[in-house]
Amino acid sequence: QGQLVESGGGLVQPGGSLRLSCAASGFSLESYTIGWFRQAPGKEREGIACIDGSDNSPYYADSLKGRFTLSKDNARNTVYLQMDSLEPEDTAVYYCAADTVSWYHFLLLDKGEFDYWGQGTQVTVSS
Repeated sequence: QGQLVESGGGLVQPGGSLRLSCAASGFSLESYTIGWFRQAPGKEREGIACIDGSDNSPYYADSLKGRFTLSKDNARNTVYLQMDSLEPEDTAVYYCAADTVSWYHFLLLDKGEFDYWGQGTQVTVSS
């Protein structure tokens, strides 16, 4: 068995930054595509970014390019999401997920299709 545990969320003012962490246990991220999603109240789940096990360049959703940066530390079996210039519209629960599919298909999967899906961490952007 394996699991993903997100951390780093919290309350931040508009224009601020947060760095989320997703720690994997029970499996190696070197063999999985891993990425981030978010879901705001009343909104559908939205894909943010992902990176494959071969550490090719991360893929970002077009609307978030330039503000969010995904990175991975294989030694720590952990991925990170650096979020800058945060806006109130970024308020959501942020989830980490992992699967063996390629990065191209990753953000198209339904929640139940992922091998691993974390419990989420709340990010609130408000003054």
